[in-house]
Amino acid sequence: MQALRLALAQINSVVGDLAANSAAIVEWTVRAAHDGANVVVFPEMALTGYPVEDLALRPSFAAASARALTELATALDSAGCGDRIVVVGYLDRDAEGSRNSAAVIADGRVTTRYDKHSLPTYRVFDEARYFAPGSGLSITTINGLRLGVVVCEDIWQPGGSVPAYAAAGVDMLLCLNASPFEQGKDEVRRSIARRRATEIGAPIAYVNVVGGQDELVFDGASFVVGPDGSTWGRSPQFVEHLLVVDIDAPAAPHPDAAEVPGWSIDRVTLPDVAVTGWQRAEPSLAEIVGTEEQVWGALVTGLRDYVHKNGFRSVALGLSGGIDSAVVAAIAVDALGSDAVHAVSMPSTYSSTHSRTDAEDFASRTGIHFRVEPIADMVACYVDQLHLTGLAEENIQARCRGMVLMALSNSFGHLVLATGNKSELAVGYSTIYGDAVGGFAPIKDVPKSLVWELARWRNKSAADRGDIPPIPESSIDKPPSAELRPGQLDTDSLPDYDELDAILFRYVDHDQGLEDIVAAGFDAAVVADILRKVDASEYKRRQYPIGTKVTSRAFGRDRRMPITNGWRDYAAHGGV
Repeated sequence: MQALRLALAQINSVVGDLAANSAAIVEWTVRAAHDGANVVVFPEMALTGYPVEDLALRPSFAAASARALTELATALDSAGCGDRIVVVGYLDRDAEGSRNSAAVIADGRVTTRYDKHSLPTYRVFDEARYFAPGSGLSITTINGLRLGVVVCEDIWQPGGSVPAYAAAGVDMLLCLNASPFEQGKDEVRRSIARRRATEIGAPIAYVNVVGGQDELVFDGASFVVGPDGSTWGRSPQFVEHLLVVDIDAPAAPHPDAAEVPGWSIDRVTLPDVAVTGWQRAEPSLAEIVGTEEQVWGALVTGLRDYVHKNGFRSVALGLSGGIDSAVVAAIAVDALGSDAVHAVSMPSTYSSTHSRTDAEDFASRTGIHFRVEPIADMVACYVDQLHLTGLAEENIQARCRGMVLMALSNSFGHLVLATGNKSELAVGYSTIYGDAVGGFAPIKDVPKSLVWELARWRNKSAADRGDIPPIPESSIDKPPSAELRPGQLDTDSLPDYDELDAILFRYVDHDQGLEDIVAAGFDAAVVADILRKVDASEYKRRQYPIGTKVTSRAFGRDRRMPITNGWRDYAAHGGV
């Protein structure tokens, strides 16, 4: 027997824009009501956006969030949705501090609320800095179905509120989330939810935010899993979406415990709603796509939302003819459209002919704005006046290019995109105040070997659709070079990128030391040299633009190392 129709609304909130977020919640609730949903669930802190970071420390912002919640309840009632149960994440505050909270709204008012219990403090999360933990449960009964509410990390940690809900007697858990994307994380989320659902013998509805927020991008991918771990519904990634699932009454309701030691329980029973005349909603199972498509979707979403949410209309970048700038430009085209992308070729004395023609070829394939601004005369002014040679002469070329891009940004309002990849940033192969200038770095967290894979995937996906592949094959196939001196290649001072990325993955992403990396089969001298380069470049990375996180350990707010650091794990192998 059908008990209710549930809708999971994965929406793209904007941090701090309470009015716009509230309007979106009303709009998506109306859509869900048109689809017959009785219960509509929105993500973690959907009303405020996530993460709010130090905004959570401002009492004025918490007060504004609480007012916005009250106004939202009234607006939902005015929109004809007062008879729907709406569960929404927001920021609250009491005598103990700010709370990462969820409210259950019905009949134009907040009927019950829940404060997040488990506050993560690992990797990109600092929630214990901002929030006080909750100690209560929220159970709403409708049509005889008892619904419990949890928030994100609450289902990741054993113990806590999830088994407490099982002891209290719930028939379903509604889990509100703001879970950032990284490679492989969508499957980990589903695995965690399946485990918890089977542990408590009740289905779990998992709704996640979608969209970009500074370095983080949220992929949505909301789902509902049954008590046996089966998937009842799944949303696509990187798009706003409404997932509608019909929920049957359990064959054997869970025992109802009046009290659970250590927990307060806020219970509310709402009037039953009619379900007669429904046609069952067909199960909606979005396709699970491959790694390259997921990462590309994250990069496009991250760039698009950073540009649009911060009020930019266009982007500019240096288009060298190489693989990195071509991939960044292709991401920008997919995110913003060709007319919003302005590429500049800035040849120097050492620029090869194929670099210039490859840049022109990309612009021709994609229809972006393209101009050529030679820098040889600018470079000569610096070289001649300052008598520059060697590395100083090489780097002044990159710095002249940076000045050109920033001058065009000032003139036309473009957001400048830095085009460095994670491998280069790791070992310091970027010029500070040169190719490191810009406001956003789309592939900052993409290892070089993955850059090539993304380029090939993007070209193949275009060909499969009958479109022109955007990236010239010669940009993909030619040996990488900064072209700052005659005959220069990246492999002059670095191992092959596959080997480099394997070493960096162990050192940067998994904190392995030299001995562990060498034990995995890598040459000790090579490893020591790479680790030395990584450590010596921390100060440069700290000044690099932000970029979308896609790996398990991104530079910046994810991996946090001291710049002033006397520890050298590789000292015995020539490190200093």
